[in-house]
Amino acid sequence: MDREQERETSVRVEETAGLGARERRKSAAREWLEALAVAVILALFIRTFVVQAFKIPSGSMIPTLVVGDHILVNKFIYGVYIPLLDIWALGPWAPRRGDIIVFKYPYDETRDFIKRVVGLPGEVVEVRERQVYIDGKPLDESYPIYKASVLTANPHSPGDFYGPVTVPEDKLFVLGDNRDHSQDSRFWGFLDIHKVEGEAFVIYWSWDRKDGRPRWNRTGKLID
Repeated sequence: MDREQERETSVRVEETAGLGARERRKSAAREWLEALAVAVILALFIRTFVVQAFKIPSGSMIPTLVVGDHILVNKFIYGVYIPLLDIWALGPWAPRRGDIIVFKYPYDETRDFIKRVVGLPGEVVEVRERQVYIDGKPLDESYPIYKASVLTANPHSPGDFYGPVTVPEDKLFVLGDNRDHSQDSRFWGFLDIHKVEGEAFVIYWSWDRKDGRPRWNRTGKLID
């Protein structure tokens, strides 16, 4: 083999090696992009249908939930809602009394609210002097708190006196645990079951903004 043939052979070998390296780089980049796409789709699927994280911005659910709590919400428990089609593939199944739910605020659906289910469809709900009555019977509650003095109760205020009203079909009556500082069904009416996004079940992280430190005693706490 003469020198010219040796040079041609060498060039072909180098070109083949270069093409192989580029193909390997393209293959690696394609695999990375495919893995990223799968991860994004999976994350969107989980967020839409399974579980979603929320942050508590107000004190309406004190003492159960406080400002700075980061919670996870089970979005599958009441059924499967398909937002793009605005239909339910499964459900919706009605929440139970005592469930803490996240839902679209009826007057501004860009905002998410969190409250506790108190009245169910068909029940008669009444509030008298801060006592909740269901079908005429006092409801045993251990979770609500009241900050204002009972002496300031106003019989014309929906906060301490409300109803009696009958909860319509496919509706819920919801209240915040911090009864003196909660915008809930006493003020804006019944909640459409179809607007419920899921049930809060755990605090996965909590940050005390005032003190600038984590609340380790709340992290990992189950919500009830």
